[in-house]
Amino acid sequence: MSTVAKGITRKCIVAAALELLNEKGMDALTVRALASRLDVRAPALYWHVRNKQELLDEMSTVVMRRVTDTLAGIPPRASWRDDVATYARVLRSEYLLHRDGARIFSGTRISDPDVVKAKEPWLARLTAAGFTLAEADDALELVTAFVVGFVIEEQERDQSATTDPARYSLDERDAWLGDDAELVKAAGHLRDDGDPRFERQLDVVLDGLAARLRR
Repeated sequence: MSTVAKGITRKCIVAAALELLNEKGMDALTVRALASRLDVRAPALYWHVRNKQELLDEMSTVVMRRVTDTLAGIPPRASWRDDVATYARVLRSEYLLHRDGARIFSGTRISDPDVVKAKEPWLARLTAAGFTLAEADDALELVTAFVVGFVIEEQERDQSATTDPARYSLDERDAWLGDDAELVKAAGHLRDDGDPRFERQLDVVLDGLAARLRR
């Protein structure tokens, strides 16, 4: 391996990091593993990203840039509710393109001001609909948090279905719960995953925001 990061740029580091994430997951994403993939020594990467957190910030920024680019090509919907639902669906779709996609976003800081400024028209739409600025900001943060949490759980379950099929076995869970938990057991058997669950729970979040607006 070369000791000098010739030809290595922040952009190619982030692209390689996303590839590594997709192949092996968040826990395998280390500076050493990334350096090996790029055929350089780990210190060479620190010229471009100071630590793993900064790397995650850059990866999250790339993901969010794709989200804002996609949203920029979608005309405003008939109502603020439709607009926010579209945002939630696009965000989820982008996260699902990457293994542990939602996990890399949690706790990160966007490093591109243009991506942050893309929030401006969304705040404008929500305040025009009657939300205060604080309520509009809360609404976007709440929907984002819902999507992040939903996808983290969704991706963990999907991965477990491959690596440990018994992890979420309802029969084993019922036996483990024993008696006096009939509603808990029944609720477990009612659970659905994927789009139906996402849309239903998103509606609950949007209903809450609509009730806040009418208050």
